[in-house]
Amino acid sequence: MAPAHSPQIEPVRHGVSLFTEDDIYLFRQGNHFRLYQKLGSRVMEDHGVRGVYFAVWAPNAESVFVMGSFNAWNDRSHALAGRRDSSGIWEGFIPGVKSGDFYKYGIISKINHYRVEKADPFAFYSEVAPKTASVVWDLDYSWKDASWMRVRKAKNSLDAPMAVYEMHLGSWRRDPADPRRILSYPEITEALVRYLRKMHFTHVEFLPIMEHPFYGSWGYQSTGYFSPSSRYGTPQELMTMIDQLHNQGFGAILDWVPSHFPSDEHGLVFFDGTNLFEHADPRKGFHPDWQSCIFNYGRNEIRSFLISSALFWLDRYHVDGLRVDAVASMIYLDYSRREGEWVPNEYGGKENLEALNFIKQLNVQVYENYPETQMIAEESTAWPMVSRPTYVGGLGFGVKWNMGWMHDILDYFAKDPVHRKHHHNELTFSLWYAFTENFMLSLSHDEVVHGKGSLLSKMPGDHWQKFANLRLLYGYMYGHPGKKLLFMGQEFAQTSEWSHEESLPWHLLEQSSHKQIQQWLSDLNCFYQSESALYENDFHPDGFEWVEFTDWESGVISFIRKNKSGQDFILVICNFTPVVRRDYRVGVSLDGSWKELLNSNDKKYGGSGLGNGGGLQSSATPSHGREHSLSLTIPPLAVLFFKQK
Repeated sequence: MAPAHSPQIEPVRHGVSLFTEDDIYLFRQGNHFRLYQKLGSRVMEDHGVRGVYFAVWAPNAESVFVMGSFNAWNDRSHALAGRRDSSGIWEGFIPGVKSGDFYKYGIISKINHYRVEKADPFAFYSEVAPKTASVVWDLDYSWKDASWMRVRKAKNSLDAPMAVYEMHLGSWRRDPADPRRILSYPEITEALVRYLRKMHFTHVEFLPIMEHPFYGSWGYQSTGYFSPSSRYGTPQELMTMIDQLHNQGFGAILDWVPSHFPSDEHGLVFFDGTNLFEHADPRKGFHPDWQSCIFNYGRNEIRSFLISSALFWLDRYHVDGLRVDAVASMIYLDYSRREGEWVPNEYGGKENLEALNFIKQLNVQVYENYPETQMIAEESTAWPMVSRPTYVGGLGFGVKWNMGWMHDILDYFAKDPVHRKHHHNELTFSLWYAFTENFMLSLSHDEVVHGKGSLLSKMPGDHWQKFANLRLLYGYMYGHPGKKLLFMGQEFAQTSEWSHEESLPWHLLEQSSHKQIQQWLSDLNCFYQSESALYENDFHPDGFEWVEFTDWESGVISFIRKNKSGQDFILVICNFTPVVRRDYRVGVSLDGSWKELLNSNDKKYGGSGLGNGGGLQSSATPSHGREHSLSLTIPPLAVLFFKQK
C-alpha cells in the first residue's frame, strides 16, 4: 500500500539545484559518469527544511510534474522547472517528501502534447512489480568488507583462479512452505555463502538484478539501471548480501544489459514524447529478436547515462565486475537482420561505430576507476581483440566468454562415443585460438533453456555413461586454459531444463549419482585453486603444451598445464570413449614418480574405481618426442590429473 496522502506537503521550491556549469557541460559532451549523484530523487535540506530534490532529463517536454503517494498522485500539483541552459533538465525541491515515498513523473511533451507517466530512470529503488512507481530512497550503508577490498585486486586478477557460479536469484531456492514465493536477499544470503564455501567457487555471478517488469525475462529486460529489483528486498539488503560474500572471500559479479531495454510505457521508451533513449530509426533502434529498444549510442547524454550506471554498481554496491550482455548485438548493425533491414555505417560497413566508441569509453572509465575489477564480454563472434586494451586497438574488456569452445564441446559430447573419432577437431580446435583473447569457459544458463535440456540430458549413453560423460566434461573444462563459469543446478547434474518459475531440484541430491557429481565439482574447484599451473598462465601459450592430440582413433588426448615460472606443471589425460585404455603410453619430460591427483572415475564420484593406484613411475621409454613416458590405465569416459612428486 502506498503511504497515505500527507496534507503538509508544500509546493515545489525552484532555484534549488545540484548541477554546476561543469556538470551540464560534461553531460552534454557525454563525459559525465556520475550522473546518479545529480539526476533522480535525493533526500536533502533546503534552508533548514527537509524534503526531496527531484531532477529528470526530458528535453522535449513542455512540462514535468512530480506525482506520488505524498500528493494523492495529483498529476498537476507539483511542477518542476526547466533549466534555462537548454540542457533539458527539469528540477525542483519538494518539502516534506521523505525516503520511502512513491513517485512518478508526469510528462507532457511538446510533440502533440503527448502525456505519459514515467518511472524515474535514476531511481535507486522501485515499487514491487507489477507496480511501476519509483521510490525515494537513501543509499546510506556502512560497509564491512575492507579486508576484501584490500585484497580483491589479487582475487580478481587475470592470473588468479576464477570459478564462477552463475545463478538466478528467484529460482535458486524457493520457500519450502510455499514454492511460489521468491526468497529475499536476507533469506538467501546465509545459505548461498554456505553453499559457495562447500562447493569452493571463487565468485558468484547474478543474472541481472536490476529492476525489470517481466520476471520471465530473467532480468535481461531491465528498466532500473540504478535500481536493484525490489522483488528480493531493499538496496541495503542487497548490499548486505554482497558484504557477506566479500567477508567470506567470494567475489560478486553482476550481469548488466546496455544492449537493449523493454518498451514498457513506464520505462525509458519514448520518454518525453520522442525517441530520447532509443535510436529513432527502427532499423537501428528496435531489436527483432527480443522485441525491445536499442540505445542511441551516438547521443552523448545516453553514453553518460549508461557509463554512470556501470560505475554506480561499482561505486555503491562494491561489485567486483560486470558481465556485459549481448555485445555482438551492439557492435553489428546487421545483427539478426536480413538484407534491407539495417543501415550501413558511414563507410558502408556493418560495424556500429557509435556502439564501438561507447564500449571502449565504458571500459576505459571502469578500469581507470576500478582497475581491481573485471569487465566480462558475452561476445559470440570472432570480433578481434575484444579483451585487449583500447590503446592497442581492442575493445578494452578484461575477459571474454569463449562461445566457440562451448558450442564445439557440447556438440562433441552430444555424439555417441562411437562417432566421436570423426569429430575429434571439435575437441581440439579451441586450442588453436585459445590465447587470442582472455577467455572464460562458460556453461551458462543459455545452454539449459529454450528446449535445450540440461547438461546431463545432452550426454549420450546409459545412466552410468551420462554421469561419466558429465564428469569428463567438467574435468576437461577445468584442465583447459581459461577461467570457468557454471550455471546453477548443473553442479549436481540437474535432470530437467532450468525453469525460472521454481526452485532448483535439490531433492536430486538424495540420489547417490547426483551427490557424487556434486562432490566431483567441489573437489575440482578445490584442486583447481590449489594448483597454480591450472590458472596462473591461462592467457599465454607458455602455459599450455600438447602431449598428444592426434589419437582420434582411441579418443584420448593429453596435455600439460604450466604456471608462469614453468617449474610447476600438471599433466591432464582424457579418454572420451567408454573403452578402458590399458598400457597406454604418454610421454613425459621428467623421470620419476608421478602422483595421480584426481581421477573422475574414482568410486566416490560414481566411477568404477579403475585407475593407477594413486601414482606411477616413469620409464626411460621415449614417447611423443619425450625421453620418458608413463604406461597408464585410462578409465572409460574419464579424466586424470597427474603431477610429478
